[in-house]
Amino acid sequence: MDALSEVLREVHLNGGVFLHAQFNDPWCIAVSVTREHCGPMLGPSTHLIPYHFVAEGPIHMQVDGGEAVALRAGEIVLLPRNDLHVMGSDLALPPVRASEVIEPSLSGGLASIRHGGMGRSARMICGFLACDGHPVISALPKSLRLDVERSDGADWIRSTFRYAADEVGAGRPGSEAVLARLSELLFVEAVRRHVESLPADETGWLAGLRDPHVARTLALLHRDCARDWTLDGLGREIGLSRSALADRFTRLIGAPPMHYLAQCRMQLAARKLRGSQASLAEIAESVGYESEAAFSRAFKKAFGAPPATWRRRQG
Repeated sequence: MDALSEVLREVHLNGGVFLHAQFNDPWCIAVSVTREHCGPMLGPSTHLIPYHFVAEGPIHMQVDGGEAVALRAGEIVLLPRNDLHVMGSDLALPPVRASEVIEPSLSGGLASIRHGGMGRSARMICGFLACDGHPVISALPKSLRLDVERSDGADWIRSTFRYAADEVGAGRPGSEAVLARLSELLFVEAVRRHVESLPADETGWLAGLRDPHVARTLALLHRDCARDWTLDGLGREIGLSRSALADRFTRLIGAPPMHYLAQCRMQLAARKLRGSQASLAEIAESVGYESEAAFSRAFKKAFGAPPATWRRRQG
């Protein structure tokens, strides 16, 4: 059982592509992706994870005042927190806001940027992953880098991604949808590689994925959060005593299993309230509450308002 896959299934990743950018040295832009950039492709999701695929490089990047890095051709960088970032041939140049140089497509296709001087060229395809907020997103660093041409494994994903990006860059229709779906798979691979790179003494949600017992517990809770779980029942499922499970889970995740389950139920309930027309009674049952009243009390405690009031405010 794969805990990360179970959780990311809940996150409801939805990929899209919105920009083809061509630059020539010298250039420097400041990028902040908004819902307006993504347009009708975005849907009801609440969080954006922009990504940039460097088709021709290098391109230098600095995220939210952090350390500058050089991105090579074939690399993709994802920004899980959608932080403001600066990209260019020379980051010491005064950055131009990307929104000031984006050229919307008159035909309804990808927007474009052509910016800079007369020097060496660089090119990138920009897209996004839309999702609901989730602990796995908040636990990620400001940026994730993945070399789609030099990494081991998932070769068919990378070769297809490169082909689709080249097709998009050439202005051929149809490849945007392929690229959007592949970006979801590449995000999962980038998160997996980040988990594998964490220090041995790391704690937190992502570190919990490396512990087989904690990872299995997370998968069970996310796969069926409505089940009437007990600490004893979880321990039997994964082969640990209740005390050993509680200690290990709390040390890595930062909350006891039953508290974590309650949080999962509330997060799922909020997504259902925002994204469906189901009744409060139906949502209460779907997240493990036997009565609407008990569900309403728990929801108000978590979100500061009864579920019906909270739902109206989302509209």
